[in-house]
Amino acid sequence: MKKYLITGGAGFIGSHLVDKLIGQGHKVIVIDNLSTGKKENLNSKADFHNLNICDFGEIKSLFQNIDYVFHLAAIPRVPISIEDPVSTSKANILGTINVFKAGIDNKVKRIVFASSSSVYGNQEKLPLQEDMRPSPLSPYALQKLTSERFAKLFVQLYKVPIICLRYFNVYGPRIDFDSDYSLVLGKFLKLRTQNKPLTIFGDGEQTRGFCYIDDVIQANIKAMQSNNLKGKEVINIGNNKSYSINYLAEIIGGKVEFLPTRLGDIRHTQADISLAKKLIDWEPKIDFRQGVEKTKQWFKENGK
Repeated sequence: MKKYLITGGAGFIGSHLVDKLIGQGHKVIVIDNLSTGKKENLNSKADFHNLNICDFGEIKSLFQNIDYVFHLAAIPRVPISIEDPVSTSKANILGTINVFKAGIDNKVKRIVFASSSSVYGNQEKLPLQEDMRPSPLSPYALQKLTSERFAKLFVQLYKVPIICLRYFNVYGPRIDFDSDYSLVLGKFLKLRTQNKPLTIFGDGEQTRGFCYIDDVIQANIKAMQSNNLKGKEVINIGNNKSYSINYLAEIIGGKVEFLPTRLGDIRHTQADISLAKKLIDWEPKIDFRQGVEKTKQWFKENGK
């Protein structure tokens, strides 16, 4: 049995990761201030601490005797970061530095950090490759890129391996559907049940490399366990096929309403996953349409 600490463990992705590790018989400590995470997502077998990662003094002692750390806690929305770059930078940069340093001070064996494909911005070529020059279009994207650079520097300075996974549009059960900034599939499902038009920002022809939650969890586990990784690596975790927002709306069904394009939105994403295949033997297994149907079924069964 290993001992894991997961920040953001009550969130969409974090809670699935907690469930997976507890199911494998490991001990899991969760740090989450429930700003975006939800109590109903929490696994009852996890050791939960309602704390803010920006408070280094409060969280540091929880890293004692921890083997591995998954850092997923963040304020994870582009529009929110544009509205409030100060608070989001504090959480997404300072909070990340705190988690890294707490892990380093307590000599954890490895840290896996949830970065974002948003760091690429708009590139001239697809698919997006890790060696492309980043071009952030929002504070959120810049916050994730800054955190990646702290990860590389800290590996060099302190010799604790930190791996950065760039997520591409993760979706699946427990996806956020409650806020104005919900991930697009969650927002569409909620609007559909309310018999409201599916709202699309822009012309809907923007594409995303959607990746189902189970595949993302598997990528995290493999990144934590792989002997091929030494620290500093940045790896795309997404789909090498991309789909338009209009196509997603077609799968969900119903009327569509087009709204002005939002600041900070990227036009196209598609992941080059050759590095993930090479380093952690990972590629997505769940077909997009199959994943959407699984999410719709969960949504229905949970009375959302």
